[in-house]
Amino acid sequence: MSVIIKPIVTEKMTQNSEKFNRFGFQVRPEANKLEIKAAVEALYNVTVVDVNTSNVHGKAKSRYTKSGVISGHTAIYKKAIVTLKEGDTIDFYSNI
Repeated sequence: MSVIIKPIVTEKMTQNSEKFNRFGFQVRPEANKLEIKAAVEALYNVTVVDVNTSNVHGKAKSRYTKSGVISGHTAIYKKAIVTLKEGDTIDFYSNI
């Protein structure tokens, strides 16, 4: 099973990729930095310089409906920010 679940494509991550050549991925919670580095290098054929990880905790959410208040939270996931070698890049939109 793959270590990388999906890329994080947000406005903030797009700015990081353009300025600092850093890309974000949602990864499996038990993955370590060495596994993430090997997976990105194999999948995208790039050279990874650095990997930073963080566990993102879910936010509490609530909404009001006819039947009352529904409360819950968003999912917990692990995020990896990968810095690539100067000159390398990843194009997430090439398969569209």
